[in-house]
Amino acid sequence: MEIKKAKPFVLAVAGPTASGKTGLGIALAKEYGGEVVSADSMQIYKGMDIASAKPTTEEMDGVPHHLIDFLDRDVTFSVADYVKLAKEKIDEVLSRGKLPIIVGGTGLYIDSLLNNVCFSEGGSDEAYREELYAYAREYGNEALHERLAMADPEASENIHPNNLVRVVRALEVLHVTGKTFTKLKAESLLEESPYDSLIIGLDYDDRQTLYERINLRVDEMVKNGLVEEARNLWQESGMRTSANAIGFKELIPYFEGDMTLEECIDKIKQETRRYAKRQLTWFRKNKRIKWIILGEIDKKTEILEKSKKCIANYRNI
Repeated sequence: MEIKKAKPFVLAVAGPTASGKTGLGIALAKEYGGEVVSADSMQIYKGMDIASAKPTTEEMDGVPHHLIDFLDRDVTFSVADYVKLAKEKIDEVLSRGKLPIIVGGTGLYIDSLLNNVCFSEGGSDEAYREELYAYAREYGNEALHERLAMADPEASENIHPNNLVRVVRALEVLHVTGKTFTKLKAESLLEESPYDSLIIGLDYDDRQTLYERINLRVDEMVKNGLVEEARNLWQESGMRTSANAIGFKELIPYFEGDMTLEECIDKIKQETRRYAKRQLTWFRKNKRIKWIILGEIDKKTEILEKSKKCIANYRNI
């Protein structure tokens, strides 16, 4: 009788923006001898440090981080690309005898990686793709995103309206194949995951507390140079492709003299709160996530201890 080899253990930390994922991931890496593999669709790009909330060298505290700040901004990057690279990084981490810790708020990345989704690219239709881009130019990104929400609600929940490349790709796949991204994902679950994985989720018992943290975080980003970072990008590339991260596009009316800086900053806060709500909607569908509800416990040491208990219970140690 063939004896199945035990799957390697992979830990993940998920949750909405500003919930403390980065700090917990680093603390767990130091506790268990781990390395972080990012699952953030914007931190992959170079030159978007403040808007995407990349951890600084000081914040990393000596913990190796992977899949951060490695891609030029004009290069498109698919979920399939992420899964391929993340698997390679996990293998490298495991080969060093370290624990891979997936940290991020892009639910589609985390689910696809840990569920071993094998994406079909679904073909292409360049003329239709250009038609979608023209529609967005005429009616706005929100209008095109609404078309995706009607066609594939689940996919739209995890794609921000400003991420035009992914919105267009999702609609193009539906047009070419007659199947939504969601259906293609379900069909692609051809074999079980190679990992024994645990996902720890962070959330607040009071939504308003999370929103206040988001507002404070945006203020801190502005203080740290968000406007200057966005202006440089705008002058350099006109905010094309990957520069659609929240915190960049909302500042364009200020650069063009159509809105005040205060109005644009308020818009960034509003869009970030909406994004956090979509993130939570996505993650709450995943019944495997072990949630740590913040509010009563806010101290980093308490959150770490709670996480360690989740890991111990899962691993029976």
